Amino acid sequence: MGKLLDKIQGPKDLKCLEVEQLSGLSREIRKVLVEVVSEGGGHLSSNLGVVELTIALHYCFNSPVDKIIWDVGHQSYVHKILTGRKDALKTIRKLGGISGFPKTEESPHDAYNTGHSSTSISAALGFASARDLLGQKNYVISVIGDGALTGGLAFEALNNATNLKSNFIVILNDNQMSISENVGGISLYLDSIRTANFYHEVKEDVQKVLRKIPKYGEGVINAVRDVKDSVKQLFIPGMFFEEMGFTYLGPIDGHNIKQVLTTLNQAKKVEGPTLIHVNTVKGKGYKYAEAFPTKFHGTRPFIKESGDVKNKSNGKNFSQTFGLSLLELVKDNSKIVAITAAMPEGTGLDDYAKKYPHRFFDVGIAEQHAVTFSGGLAMAGLKPFVAIYSSFLQRAYDQILHDICLQKLPVVFCVDRSGLVGEDGETHQGIFDTSFLNHMPNMTIMAPKNTVELVEMIKFSANYYDGPISIKYPRGNDELAHLEYSSFLEYGKSETIFKGKQIGILSVGTMCKQALDVYNRLKETGYDPSLVNVRFIKPIDEKRILELASNHEVLVVIEENVVSGGYGAEVLKLANEMCKVLICGIEDTFVTHGDRDELLDQCGLSADKLYDKIIDYIKDMK
Repeated sequence: MGKLLDKIQGPKDLKCLEVEQLSGLSREIRKVLVEVVSEGGGHLSSNLGVVELTIALHYCFNSPVDKIIWDVGHQSYVHKILTGRKDALKTIRKLGGISGFPKTEESPHDAYNTGHSSTSISAALGFASARDLLGQKNYVISVIGDGALTGGLAFEALNNATNLKSNFIVILNDNQMSISENVGGISLYLDSIRTANFYHEVKEDVQKVLRKIPKYGEGVINAVRDVKDSVKQLFIPGMFFEEMGFTYLGPIDGHNIKQVLTTLNQAKKVEGPTLIHVNTVKGKGYKYAEAFPTKFHGTRPFIKESGDVKNKSNGKNFSQTFGLSLLELVKDNSKIVAITAAMPEGTGLDDYAKKYPHRFFDVGIAEQHAVTFSGGLAMAGLKPFVAIYSSFLQRAYDQILHDICLQKLPVVFCVDRSGLVGEDGETHQGIFDTSFLNHMPNMTIMAPKNTVELVEMIKFSANYYDGPISIKYPRGNDELAHLEYSSFLEYGKSETIFKGKQIGILSVGTMCKQALDVYNRLKETGYDPSLVNVRFIKPIDEKRILELASNHEVLVVIEENVVSGGYGAEVLKLANEMCKVLICGIEDTFVTHGDRDELLDQCGLSADKLYDKIIDYIKDMK
């Protein structure tokens, strides 16, 4: 790996290095990051940007006694390298390997499980408050990015943190905002004075003297304070945090280890909450990641010499199909607007945003706001399409229920990354959306079997439906594009692909691929099954299901959602007295990280596992 990194088995080994050696260690770590991610994929830009910051944190603090809470956590690879997992890094995000996010069961140095944005300050504040109640003396540090700071939960925590009287450190990792050297230099100078012991001592001595002046002492103190605050407004860019009750330190160069160490040691001396503003460069040290930080935020394996992605996939991408469809529809429908929560590229809306900037709204990492904002747009007469990843839409549950469904507003929820997404693991698997949307009054839920059907559902939502509606579709490419669009999309109606008897297979969304494989194997075995593409999860196609139940021995529901509250539960409720119902979904569990096909097999949703389950079920029936 590298002569310095070879010596590091944990934070204690790191502390044996001289400060002058830490820059060399940074270079070695960056080399390892590029090597590992180029081979297996993962989050690269964010990790390259926090190398020096992470080294400084572990050099300055004593993990795991001191608690370091990483917001989101996709920048935790360096932390894992320094806390005994450097050899396991090659397994990151693979089935059976280490997670791409902090995980408490993986290491005592991972103080808190993360994966979603804007949570670190709240969690760290909980740790700090518990520390004080238990009479402990450790440090608690939250590391949050400027993007995550746009989430409302972060501001709720900042507001609450002002009540804390003991040491509490928030590090703002700012990899977008640039502040000039003059302002930064003055801020650093004033911060150093303000946090130095002699400054606090002099301030207290001066106030004591002034208070002895009859009648005028307190007035002078208040006047001096007003002048001081005015000067701070001019020179210190962190006045917002100061007014919130934080001591603000920075901005500092996050790639200057000595400067970061000095500031961290200053922050240790502060009684009360402190915010350190650290400027970093996303993708630092790898020219392709610096030039294209978004591309290398979460990347597939790539050729490190050129930055080109290996084995580029062919076929239509669901997210891109959504974006292109909206681009076509908006030409003839001026009421269409698109909203996303900091994911224009990921949701396929980047081209739409460039062509129709006045009809595009990126609200930042603020899913709750995105939904209620779309409600206002809809109430005013527009047609909002809200594109949010399934696992992040969970965060806006109340807004969907209260602000959209209750008022029957015509908002279209484009639920990207629905189902198993693979390597990002538990926090990102979109396996709960059917369950939490299904019980909302006035909500319609659709799931296309392929991109052709997705386009038709988008058209239907834009032009023919006037109420809350969700379209859930998976990550990645369409594996069923060849399957022809065989019948007109009619509200609440399913599609019969093959009509048979004995076994009726009801397939939800892109599970149609596995269902089709199972159908063919059952035919080869001598059965004559029916295969139905559900299309509409809600409202359920009662007529079709009752027809199937009346002339089939068993109905098999195949869905990429947890069984509890899923589509299968509705089929069971409807058809249970007429025939047997076998629900093939995800059991009551969180699904780990790994390749999607591996996870489908692990969950019993691969074609092989489904076929065996159906055959065993039929044998048990007989």
